[in-house]
Amino acid sequence: MTSRNQNRPPRSPSSKKEGVESIPLDKRRRIGMGRTGGATNAERKPFGSVNKKLDVAATSDVGSCVEGSDCGNVEFTKEEIDALVNERLKMKKFDHKGNMELVSELNARLKVCIKWFQKRDEAHVEGEGKLQNALDALEKKCAETEAEMKNKEERFSATISELRQDNTCVQERLVKEESEKLDAIACHRKENEARIALEALQASLSKDLEKAQQDILVANQRAASVDDMYKRLQEYNLSLQQYNSKLHSELEVARESLKRVEKEKSTIMENHSTLRGHYSSLQDQLNLARTAQDEALNQKDTLANEVKCLRGELQQVREDRDRQVAQVQVLTSDVVKYKESTGESCAKLEYLMEKTKSLEETCSSQREQIRLLEHQLTATNEKLKMSDLSSIQTRAEFEEQRRNVHDLEERLAETEYQLVEGEKLRKKLHNTILELKGNIRVFCRVRPVLPDDVAGSEQPVISYPTSTEALGRGIDVIQSAGQKYPFNFDKVFNHDASQQEVFVEISQLVQSALDGYKVCIFAYGQTGSGKTYTMMGKPEASEQKGLIPRSLEQIFQTSQSLIAQGWKYKMQASMLEIYNETIRDLLSTNKSSGAENGAPGKQYTIKHDSNGNTNVTDLTIVDVCRIEEISSLLRQAAQSRSVGKTQMNEQSSRSHFVFTLRISGVNEGTEQQVQGVLNLIDLAGSERLSRSGATGDRLKETQAINRSLSSLSDVIFALAKKEDHVPFRNSKLTYLLQPCLGGDSKTLMFVNISPDPASVGESLCSLRFAARVNACEIGIPRRQMTTQMTS
Repeated sequence: MTSRNQNRPPRSPSSKKEGVESIPLDKRRRIGMGRTGGATNAERKPFGSVNKKLDVAATSDVGSCVEGSDCGNVEFTKEEIDALVNERLKMKKFDHKGNMELVSELNARLKVCIKWFQKRDEAHVEGEGKLQNALDALEKKCAETEAEMKNKEERFSATISELRQDNTCVQERLVKEESEKLDAIACHRKENEARIALEALQASLSKDLEKAQQDILVANQRAASVDDMYKRLQEYNLSLQQYNSKLHSELEVARESLKRVEKEKSTIMENHSTLRGHYSSLQDQLNLARTAQDEALNQKDTLANEVKCLRGELQQVREDRDRQVAQVQVLTSDVVKYKESTGESCAKLEYLMEKTKSLEETCSSQREQIRLLEHQLTATNEKLKMSDLSSIQTRAEFEEQRRNVHDLEERLAETEYQLVEGEKLRKKLHNTILELKGNIRVFCRVRPVLPDDVAGSEQPVISYPTSTEALGRGIDVIQSAGQKYPFNFDKVFNHDASQQEVFVEISQLVQSALDGYKVCIFAYGQTGSGKTYTMMGKPEASEQKGLIPRSLEQIFQTSQSLIAQGWKYKMQASMLEIYNETIRDLLSTNKSSGAENGAPGKQYTIKHDSNGNTNVTDLTIVDVCRIEEISSLLRQAAQSRSVGKTQMNEQSSRSHFVFTLRISGVNEGTEQQVQGVLNLIDLAGSERLSRSGATGDRLKETQAINRSLSSLSDVIFALAKKEDHVPFRNSKLTYLLQPCLGGDSKTLMFVNISPDPASVGESLCSLRFAARVNACEIGIPRRQMTTQMTS
């Protein structure tokens, strides 16, 4: 015992305590239970028997350990260890060999126990490390869980605070809406009074309008008569001018002829003066030859006096003058020769007498012609004076008539201006009354007759009343039996109306989107009635652009002009179509092939917030700054839209097209903010399967279109009857249009009509539906405007 205790190192209380603490808790519990259990339940046996058991076990264990040199399978219990430690060897005094064997056996068993204990200690250390790692991981996870719980607690507290704030805002809004409701009731009373006054004013304006129209008719008649008189006067003045110009030309010709005659007269006078000299010399020479020469000289003198008054044809006079010069030369030669022969001179004198007689005859005829010309000239001068007087009088009358026409034109322009202003005032009052009533405005448009339309009868199926009240607002549908169905809307466009005329009527409504209102314009009608042409038109042709391109051009132009007033606008565009009750994004760049082939693609959800705004989840929204960007987006959407061919239309729209433009405006000067929305919708056309001949996919499309339009009809009927429940959720179309049909927006519906006699039934259905829509009251539109608060 002393040697064993001496070989073992001393144990301190702390080492005992550390050894105990190093043992895991579950093992300490097992040891304790074994200890208590062994102490209480096990029977106390003599120590010899225990030693015997230990000896047997030890010898077997030692043998096994020595033989196998591996004691990993040896296990010791608490009792065996205590027994081994507390064992006392029975040594004999003189049997040293036996004592050494006992001691060696005991040492072997102790070595085996120590090895087992070391292995158990290593296992405990490894288990403790694993438990420590697990404990660290659990502590880390616990810390993370606590941090997450704190974050959730903070989020929940923030949500609770937001909900409380929302609750206070809702309560304040409720109080505000109640006050606004009371104000609206008071305003409604005032508006009823104003409406009565406006109706009286409208009646007076209609009377004034009738009087103005009568005055216009009278003025038109007078203007027509004045125009006729003016035309006749112009024709008479033109004839007088022509006659005057003719007289002037004749007078100029006569004057030129007189000048020529006077020139010829002067030349003849000069010639005669020369001839006198020659005759005087001849008389001196012929005084001795013949006494009859005096008579010839006298005749020559008279001939010279008569030639002075000669006015005739210049060419003949010149020829006669040449002949006379030649004759004088001949006479001079004859006078020279007369001395030789007097007979020849007499013959020459007779010849000269004959020539002078002929000259006298030509001069007398020319004198008579000159007298006649002078008489004609005096008569022409008198006629010219009379024509001048008549032209002056006609010109005075013309000036007076022109002043009268100018006065009538001014009165007519003033009357037309008053008519235009009255029409503007009527439209403004009508729009105000409709806004106060909260009705949906309805415009009707009739497309032109196409070559493919069947001419069932010569009598047209569409007519327009000409009365003052229904002019431009009424339309009549005539069936084959001659029965007439009259309808009245806010505006009716006939088949001659251009795209510009249609857009002028809705331009003020489009302007409201920039002012902060929600505006919705949608086209309804049967297939082939011109809905897509009305909404889109042909953007490549400027005169055939539809309402969507023209509305966007106006919005961008107006937003640019408002920059000078301090306004800055931000615009966002989105386009979608509802095809077979499925929403498709027309601006999406990553369209899946599965969605195109009918497989389920990306799902879009329609959501409405408390302010009446509509959002479609995951829909592509594009910021736009110029009209060119909108045009490219429209072309992209047109290429992506679903169209198909039916027996009623070559390119029939097989889906509902929805264009949305969100407008946000800020005025830096007044710090006002406006938020407007412009919805432009081209609905798919309703059609009958018997006429369209749709089969396969076209049949499914037709059924889906008719179901959605039927849901729209159910919603309109519920709104018209003011039912408590309105089935907006029956289709994607009605749920998307819920703020427009049941909210505070300005809504306008275009009902398109076909003049084809084969489509009278569909036209009547469309017009009856439009009449019900026009009677619906959806609420007073409100402007979404806020003012920034400066600190």
